[in-house]
Amino acid sequence: MILFQCDYTHGAHPNIIERLAQTNLEQTPGYGEDHYCQEAAQLIRQACGGADLDVHFMVGGTQANFTVISSALRPYQGVLSAESGHINVHETGAVEACGYKVLPLPSSDGKITAQQVEQAVTAHWQDSTHEHIVQPGMVYISQPTEVGTIYTKEELTALSQVCRKFGLPLYADGARLACGLTAEGCGLTLADMARLCDAFTIGGTKMGALFGEAVVLTHPALRKDFRYLIKQKGGMLAKGRLLGIQFCELFQNDLYWQLGRHANSLAMEIRRACMEKGYPFLVDSPTNQQFPILPDSHLERLAEKYVYSYTQRMDESHSAVRFCTCWATRKEDVDQLAKDILAL
Repeated sequence: MILFQCDYTHGAHPNIIERLAQTNLEQTPGYGEDHYCQEAAQLIRQACGGADLDVHFMVGGTQANFTVISSALRPYQGVLSAESGHINVHETGAVEACGYKVLPLPSSDGKITAQQVEQAVTAHWQDSTHEHIVQPGMVYISQPTEVGTIYTKEELTALSQVCRKFGLPLYADGARLACGLTAEGCGLTLADMARLCDAFTIGGTKMGALFGEAVVLTHPALRKDFRYLIKQKGGMLAKGRLLGIQFCELFQNDLYWQLGRHANSLAMEIRRACMEKGYPFLVDSPTNQQFPILPDSHLERLAEKYVYSYTQRMDESHSAVRFCTCWATRKEDVDQLAKDILAL
């Protein structure tokens, strides 16, 4: 079987495995206080245009999300998110388990708009009973979103402006950030993310690392005592150098962005085959996640050879599914899938 159901089915990029092996018997301080984590953090700062920011390395995306969110909110506040946002649907209530409500906003394409945020905040304060209602205290987005769509520079700028108008920290989950920022039509750079967001993550788990995410904090209020929260929330790795080494490799010689472009380009081949076959799409995604709508009979035939993710039923005989490429997807596998799609 050829797996297209997610983008973390492989191990890690060979450069990372080689560097981990080379440094295996070195002695370093623990908990991210080693020189590899310091070097990786500096590489990320440089990629962010030399911005004044803090970089922390955590073991996974869920830990990063609820740690950042819990650092920003008061006990009576919640976080605005698209209803399809990862923190709302795929983290088993991790944010709520920390005592903070996710406040979902309707979305057909995985994104929320500056207008929605303004309306939600305004509606809260105009309600005469607002002291009895969870207060919007933060905005969460994913770049790219759970359905592969991207925020453009104009959209993220508008969101940033409205968040600053109301004093709401803007946090971007970048689990697939390399795919998002290298997607056609995005127009954003890492320096733009640092300028427009108060916090964001740079995903490693889905972008060539064995595991781990880099948390980038730009707002001074979020930076204070953040390591205390990392430890408390279970996100601090004792052998922290394992994270630093991986991000050192990813941020040398443009590797991180090369991996994103690779995943996107192969996803576009799958997209072209589906379009040529006449399949519609659930959303218009320019990244490594594609959501075509196929007859169930066609899906059954493809399932004999390929593994994909079921997304939702569209009608009595059609379903939307996800084909997901990654940094290590082989072109020959995508070529075979495209050939088999066209032969259906």
